[in-house]
Amino acid sequence: MNSILTLVSNPADPALTPARAGEVRAALEDAGATTQGPDWLAPQVACDIPFENLSEAEAETLARNALEGAGADVLAQNAAGRRKKLLVADMDSTMIAAECLNELANFAGRKAEIAAITERAMAGEIEFEAALKKRVAMLKGLEESALAATLKDRIALTLGGKELVRTMNASGALTILVSGGFTYFTSRVAEAIGFTEHRGNALVIQDGKLTGEVAAPVLGRDAKLATLTAARRRLGIAEGETLAVGDGANDLDMIEAAGLGVAYRAKPVVAEVARARVDHGDLTALLYFQGYSATEFVGA
Repeated sequence: MNSILTLVSNPADPALTPARAGEVRAALEDAGATTQGPDWLAPQVACDIPFENLSEAEAETLARNALEGAGADVLAQNAAGRRKKLLVADMDSTMIAAECLNELANFAGRKAEIAAITERAMAGEIEFEAALKKRVAMLKGLEESALAATLKDRIALTLGGKELVRTMNASGALTILVSGGFTYFTSRVAEAIGFTEHRGNALVIQDGKLTGEVAAPVLGRDAKLATLTAARRRLGIAEGETLAVGDGANDLDMIEAAGLGVAYRAKPVVAEVARARVDHGDLTALLYFQGYSATEFVGA
């Protein structure tokens, strides 16, 4: 079979019964496809349905219609080259379940103001670099100790992230955490999850306090794309062998440039253009999309 349709539900609330998978397969066949399977990657959580004689876009539409209300993500793609050799992942609201700058602002009593700017920047309504500088300026004078307090008390890793990164590492992929946030957090989150490398912005700190400045150059949308492109060239791999995941407008370019670009619980501006969407599952969905079974996951 030339193509594979992958169905993924939330592991915490499995929704893929054999009957539901059978309904999807029947819908594809009714539209003229030849199918096989389903091949279960994890019982009631994820399965593959190989198919041919139907476009990938049609297969996805039919699957979403058949699974309406079931809480499942779908992706149809070429059966060849599913497993990627490079992962470039956003941090805030992707690999962690928070926006670091918003949480840091809580210690300055300005979370609501800063979160409103963050929301507009991530939705693509305002330019990222200017928004970042404006938000950091609002933190001028904040004690450096607030960074450690934010990490300890307000930052949680996204479910499935460790399995995603560690499984891809074990398969020989390069994994890079790249963020418009700050190296204080990227370094520690990367270590906790298992990323090979990390990139971020540096806060300027003097006499134990934030100066309200970000060290140049500012890592934003262009730099995220450049990270993906440079790493791909360094590895000598094709575009199709790369995977990028993020949720906000500053992730758009790298998501569009990757062989598999994934919008994870993303803003509409990202979800509309990404090749794949994860709206229901956790980050292990990216492993299922690559054809890994749950028995192959490297545990947290």
